[in-house]
Amino acid sequence: MLDSGPIHLKPAAELAERVLLPGDPHRALAVAQALLEQPKMFNHHRGLWGYTGPARDGDLLTVQATGMGGPSAAIVIEELIALGAGTLIRIGTCGALGGALEIGEIVAVDPDPDLTAALREACGGRAVTAVSTDLFYDRREGVEQSWAKRGAAVVEMEAATLFQAALVHRVRAGCALGVSDVIGDGRRRIGHEQLAELGVRLGEVAFEALERASSTAR
Repeated sequence: MLDSGPIHLKPAAELAERVLLPGDPHRALAVAQALLEQPKMFNHHRGLWGYTGPARDGDLLTVQATGMGGPSAAIVIEELIALGAGTLIRIGTCGALGGALEIGEIVAVDPDPDLTAALREACGGRAVTAVSTDLFYDRREGVEQSWAKRGAAVVEMEAATLFQAALVHRVRAGCALGVSDVIGDGRRRIGHEQLAELGVRLGEVAFEALERASSTAR
């Protein structure tokens, strides 16, 4: 008999309809510990840690790592949607293009209007255009300036993949990004402890947005 289940995720707990998507498995654990009551491991296959548990509103929430880059995220997102996920929010880091944003700031990226509005409120009103790239180390001369001239405020690696999958499958998607690097004359990078704190704050912002969007929908 052929196995028609997911290939890369091996669910060991219930999947929630709403899912937060950090890239880093360690960030997934930290966010789950901060937001969920008695989180249960949803997946650990291929090192892509995921957790499900009741959030503070009493409903289930899943936090699932996607790994780095669009190809890895595409696999995880496709399988989550196939398993029943209907609202997915990426919570990741980004590089700010220029000096308009500071390390540690959290911004929303424009996709789903309701979720974006809720994310903007939760993170203090900042909504930006992001460019998604598969190259973390992009050595092309002037590429950041080119992105900025075309309207991008930040660069990251997974948002476009999520938005395209959401469009194809007609599910809801949002994205909250924390500035971990400022790219300009040289590169300024966030400290390790500050990065860990930022990861948890991203989860809190995304969950607050889910609560706001749910309240608006009612």
